[in-house]
Amino acid sequence: MEGVLWYVFASTRGGENRARILRAIDERPRNANQLAGDLDLDYTTVRHHLEVLEDNNVVEASGDDYGAVYLPTEQCRANWDTVEEVLGTVLEDDS
Repeated sequence: MEGVLWYVFASTRGGENRARILRAIDERPRNANQLAGDLDLDYTTVRHHLEVLEDNNVVEASGDDYGAVYLPTEQCRANWDTVEEVLGTVLEDDS
């Protein structure tokens, strides 16, 4: 999981937005529309990043389609120390 986290957040162009999305979901589970509004991102951009995070077992949807609420997966939670390390590196300028 550590390699996946570094790849998804630190080694790709969208890593910072994905990190922001995961931080927001950690604070409070939300759907894509809520995330788009709260993070001032385009809805389709948020959907794309959520798909990447789902494909890499970082977040999971609870519910159906449009209203689905996203949460960190159990595997992500089990590696939360690494998540914090990676997100801290990616979002260091926001501290």
